[in-house]
Amino acid sequence: METAVVTTKGQLVIPSRLRRRMGIKEGTKIAFEEHDDGEVVIRPLTRAYFEHCAGMLGRKGAGLKTLLEERAKDRD
Repeated sequence: METAVVTTKGQLVIPSRLRRRMGIKEGTKIAFEEHDDGEVVIRPLTRAYFEHCAGMLGRKGAGLKTLLEERAKDRD
């Protein structure tokens, strides 16, 4: 298990071994997922991640339609 300390500015250094393994480089965007049990998952938004997600919503566009409808409701 790797550990790190949060700075007074709320910054966190990801250990180099994990950065190399996960393909995290300067400029890589990171997603933070909060789970109900208090766990926080840190996920790099790399090309590999998006390639893995490709096709998850199906090919008919139903997922996109649902997403756009939900976003429209949020704006109202």
